[in-house]
Amino acid sequence: MIKTRNYRIAVIPGDGIGIEVVDAGLHVLDYLANESNGDFTFETDFFPWGCEYYLENGKMMDEDGVEKLSDYDAIYFGAVGFPGVPDHVSLWGLRLAICQGLDQWANIRPVEFLPGVPRRLNHPDVDNLNWILVRENSEGEYSGVGGRNFSGREGSNEVAVQSALFTEKGCERIIRFAFDLARTRKRKKVTSVTKSNAQQYGMVLWDEVFARVSKEYPDVETDQWLVDAMAAQFVLHPEELEVVVASNLFADILSDLGSALAGSLGIAASANLNPVKRTPSMFESVHGSAPDIAGKGIANPIGTIGSAALMLDHLGLSEEASRINQAIEETTRQGILTRDLGGTHNTAEITDAIIKNLSKRKLEV
Repeated sequence: MIKTRNYRIAVIPGDGIGIEVVDAGLHVLDYLANESNGDFTFETDFFPWGCEYYLENGKMMDEDGVEKLSDYDAIYFGAVGFPGVPDHVSLWGLRLAICQGLDQWANIRPVEFLPGVPRRLNHPDVDNLNWILVRENSEGEYSGVGGRNFSGREGSNEVAVQSALFTEKGCERIIRFAFDLARTRKRKKVTSVTKSNAQQYGMVLWDEVFARVSKEYPDVETDQWLVDAMAAQFVLHPEELEVVVASNLFADILSDLGSALAGSLGIAASANLNPVKRTPSMFESVHGSAPDIAGKGIANPIGTIGSAALMLDHLGLSEEASRINQAIEETTRQGILTRDLGGTHNTAEITDAIIKNLSKRKLEV
């Protein structure tokens, strides 16, 4: 008799449409668990952390929140941010607190051009474009090093210092992660992105580490770009991209550009990984909380459902992850699209279509 695999998932819906899209993703996970005939189950615990929690308690999460999350197999996250709470408070108080507290140092953000989605990019082979951003997720420009001072000076004389922190260890582990990832793909190529001509300390260190590590991967093609030129490369020659590795800030910005080119931030999935699995990893869509459409039931759940696929793959359920991605592709191919993609379908209809295509895929297998 095969023992049931039980996965404990911490669920943080967060704010705005995060609540709606996480609910959609959980419906997909429940469907897969129910049809597995007891092969695996998901045990979910919900945490009400976010901006509403902050307004009631003066903090974005429990004081021992990171410790509580450390007992789970994975974290499923919605979105953070809502009017009334400054963005830097909501981000540092929840998402970044979790990523840094659990050392989720590798963030991956695939850029995929789904069938049936209106094209935002004029490219002769847009249907075959597919690349992945690897984002250093623990230091760099989001280290939180700095401060504000001299607020008591007369006039507008306050000083703010924001420092980017680059360590050789931090650079090496994310660059090595990118090379290892490239070896799993059809085209083995890593592109490094910096701004080392202007940032002559931290990013020159990054360049030097990239050059050193690349010598250990002679089978992997490499190139290097400055971030401004890379932004143009995303638009002009995306066929040259495969695995793109960059610092915390640069990969954050470039991933939004890639998602927009692919159709919408609503379809972009991401994973915040502790690759050695010493602590749980966190899975979330790239988009924000979108307060303007929250509660209307029209949010695009594809990014969050795609993030669930990344979570399943990380947990060892690679076949189920692949089935989710194929069901998403079949759904968009059928023209079942939300408003951000030029369609008319709502969140529930997209979710139901994905589950229907999951069922159809199961019957075919």
